[in-house]
Amino acid sequence: MPKTSQAAGLHRASLAKLHDLDAALELMYYGWRGMTLEADDYLAKQGLSRPHHRILYVVARRPDIAIGALIEILGISKQALNRPLNLLLERKLLTSKRSPEQHRSKLLRLTAAGQRIEQRASDHERKVMRQAFDRAGASGTAAWMTVMEAIADNN
Repeated sequence: MPKTSQAAGLHRASLAKLHDLDAALELMYYGWRGMTLEADDYLAKQGLSRPHHRILYVVARRPDIAIGALIEILGISKQALNRPLNLLLERKLLTSKRSPEQHRSKLLRLTAAGQRIEQRASDHERKVMRQAFDRAGASGTAAWMTVMEAIADNN
């Protein structure tokens, strides 16, 4: 019996295959959904969503990142960043200060509350990844990393 995705409400195998790569595309979609499901539920309880987590994730790994650099890393427009960023600042999950070198530039950093939320949301995702990698074994994990690096290099 095919595995199902309760979150998407579809059987993975229930979609017509229009191309020989459709099965891989569906696995990418359902895999992403499966990895982020618990994190997204946690974030929703915090009044946040996936865009908020993406911002927190990057800022956690690049403290004092300029807004322009954040936009570049996320690959989004300034307008797309504006609403989620403002909410994170209002909720005091991020701080913003002027750059001493470039006064027009603002630098972002996580607060302790922002660090906790980012850590917990990312922990949900890491747990799913760890379980999948344990199931796939070392060679499966290495193959997955190779495929994902090739896809990521498309950026």
